[in-house]
Amino acid sequence: MPSSASPANDHATPLEGVRVVSLALNLPGPAALLRCREMGATCLKLEPPGGDPMGLYNRPAYAALHAGIEIRAVDLKTEAGQQQLHAELATTDVLLTSFRPSALGKLKLDWATLHARYPALSQVAIVGAPGERAEEPGHDLTYLAESGLVTGIELPPTLYADMGGALLASEAVLKAVLRRSRKAGGAYFEVALNASADWLALPRTWGLTQPSGTVGGAHAGYRVYSCADGRVAVAALEPHFAARLCEAAGIASRDMTTPATHEALAAWLAARTRAELEAMSRTRDVPLLTLAG
Repeated sequence: MPSSASPANDHATPLEGVRVVSLALNLPGPAALLRCREMGATCLKLEPPGGDPMGLYNRPAYAALHAGIEIRAVDLKTEAGQQQLHAELATTDVLLTSFRPSALGKLKLDWATLHARYPALSQVAIVGAPGERAEEPGHDLTYLAESGLVTGIELPPTLYADMGGALLASEAVLKAVLRRSRKAGGAYFEVALNASADWLALPRTWGLTQPSGTVGGAHAGYRVYSCADGRVAVAALEPHFAARLCEAAGIASRDMTTPATHEALAAWLAARTRAELEAMSRTRDVPLLTLAG
């Protein structure tokens, strides 16, 4: 294969020549805008005079999310601010928002008003829940809880609904551009964060990640174990990987679901150091990753 055929895909710019203006705050909107910039779009973010709350929560996160993106302070509640916004929208392909529908209506940025004024403009509206529920208050944690992804009292390790919603929003921008290429005019896309949580929760809904599921703990080759000086994430799911792991551990049984196999493997891993397990992984081609305690 020619050398030019592989690395080029890492720098694909399907949104080159596309202009995206964002009014979306906190995490999902800025993360979606960053994805658009990475795909080649020209991105402008208009923030309220008080700034984006993310700048108060975590400055490093705010800086990372807005790298390479032009930011301007605009008060949309004033006539001057409205004029600034509409001057930008006149040359914009996609508008990204994260307000409730009632707030968009007050700002005269509801889809009916926008589409009448800018027929070629598309809008990607990030909301918490779809349709009539779009006025409900919520955050990542409540959407994950609704989707069955909060299983104890500890907080999830990352903001799955927000980041998943950002991907769906950037996907919607791509859909808008595809419509434009077909001369179909501007379109409205609603991205609901609880729907992104539902999408991420599908493996659990199907039973895959339930405790009784293959990748939920029932398969001895797909678990996190203690080892002599830390932990080890073992992902020997396929039969050939499981067989190699059992062979290394001296376990005769190949039934990875029995309590005996779980116990034997746990005991063997507990007696090995991270270095020993990493060496075994390389030698026998077994997928695992060791972690500090």
